[in-house]
Amino acid sequence: MSLRRNLFLVLATVVALLSGIVSASAAARIKDITSLQAGRDNQLIGYGLVVGLQGTGDSLRASPFTDQSMRAMLQNLGISTQGGQSAAKNVAAVMVTANLPPFASPGSRIDVTVSSLGDANSLRGGTLVMTSLSGADGQIYAVSQGSVVVSGFSAQGDAAAVTEGVTTGGRIPGGAIVERPLPSQFKDAVNLVLQLRNPDFSTSIRVSDAINAYSSARYGGPIAEARDSQEIVVAKPKAADLTRLMAEIENLIVETDVPARVVVNEKTGTIIIGEDVRISKVAVSYGTLTVQVTESPQVIQPEPFSRGVTAIQPQTDIQAQSGSGTVAILDGPDLKGLVAGLNSIGVKPDGIIAILQGIKSAGAMNAELVIQ
Repeated sequence: MSLRRNLFLVLATVVALLSGIVSASAAARIKDITSLQAGRDNQLIGYGLVVGLQGTGDSLRASPFTDQSMRAMLQNLGISTQGGQSAAKNVAAVMVTANLPPFASPGSRIDVTVSSLGDANSLRGGTLVMTSLSGADGQIYAVSQGSVVVSGFSAQGDAAAVTEGVTTGGRIPGGAIVERPLPSQFKDAVNLVLQLRNPDFSTSIRVSDAINAYSSARYGGPIAEARDSQEIVVAKPKAADLTRLMAEIENLIVETDVPARVVVNEKTGTIIIGEDVRISKVAVSYGTLTVQVTESPQVIQPEPFSRGVTAIQPQTDIQAQSGSGTVAILDGPDLKGLVAGLNSIGVKPDGIIAILQGIKSAGAMNAELVIQ
């Protein structure tokens, strides 16, 4: 009796541990599943010149805007540009892009991406000349300059060429200095708007419930409201600081939920099956048809001392073979059973993709099928 009781306690402990592991795997902090609406990035763009290239820049005849930009830059520096067109290929026109992070202050540095705009072969070894970066409102928020880091390379000879990666694009780590702060300040907001990265009504309600449970004990009342499947509005209590409030609620633990979904990429043969995907009991048969075409031309010789000519007679052999077409019964009450049933058929990924599409068309798949 004692042994049976001890065994029961051990089994209960194991079940509790497994339940804790499963529960922990579905739990996440609010900061990991949401983003702050007031804390989004802002995209910046600019046009500039990369100089110092070893003959791999734009050909000025094919890219007249490069020549115009170079002349305008030299005139701003007080250098006369009167005369014929330059034939140098050490300059390239580029587009410079960057993401201005939220709450960036003047003087901070951000990374920039440089991409060739003309017919330059490579930006390796080049230096970006001072380029202003503007936002969607037309205002200049940052200025970029520095050496371009290119990961790809290209080597060319008289009869062969080798290229690895992209040589017409690169990055400048910390290559831009923020010159202007964003118009809106975080402290000016009257509330916090959290946006779920994966919109879901269940997760949205759980986030608002977790915040309200914390605020009821901390501030004496609920402050969060789930507007829809993506947005949760958090009102600022009178006695709370907005920055401190965000720091307090972003570490709350929430049980996340996602819809059942199967993602199929036919180009790469990748199949991703979610944990909650269920398939009703269905019989599946999959058989392949292989067609082989063989060309066996025959040479026909004329009779001796005849006036015939040698000719080639085409001969084509076509063979068609059909697979065994094994019939299997799939019953996927859980992810493990579904994978085991698909593996029992013994087909390749492209065959599994066709099977999943057929199961969805038959109405036996209780999930969303996403084909990329």
